[in-house]
Amino acid sequence: MLRLTKKADYGLMALKYLAEQKGGSAHSAKDIAEAYHIPPQLLAKILQTLAKARLLVSHAGTNGGYALAKPATEISAVEVIRVIDGPLFITSCITIHGACDLTSTCTIKEPLRKVNDSIKELLSGIYIADLVETSEAEHPAAPVGGGLVSIAI
Repeated sequence: MLRLTKKADYGLMALKYLAEQKGGSAHSAKDIAEAYHIPPQLLAKILQTLAKARLLVSHAGTNGGYALAKPATEISAVEVIRVIDGPLFITSCITIHGACDLTSTCTIKEPLRKVNDSIKELLSGIYIADLVETSEAEHPAAPVGGGLVSIAI
């Protein structure tokens, strides 16, 4: 089973929280951590990482906190995952460093590359705005499905 790390899951949850807030005002790491019962110190590090990657804007001061750096419709799930966890690879033979020692005899490399590419494509098409919960009146025929937490292979 392929799973997102807790850090990536928390990052997506934090961005979802910020997207749901009206007015685009800044919210503290503490507020987000309390809303989702996330360890505050870990969330603070994740938010700092997302701010360095320019997915979030950090505001200092008493009314400071974090806000989305761009619209939730422009931040993809794969972008968040890459910032937090690095490139997405389902097997060690598919890396940015090239081929493994078994490349010349491997019979599953190409099928696994296709699976990897499909997962990346799927996550590239999911945006933070898609994670925001809306009322039944806004989207009456919305399909029911699982989250991004795990993909069974």
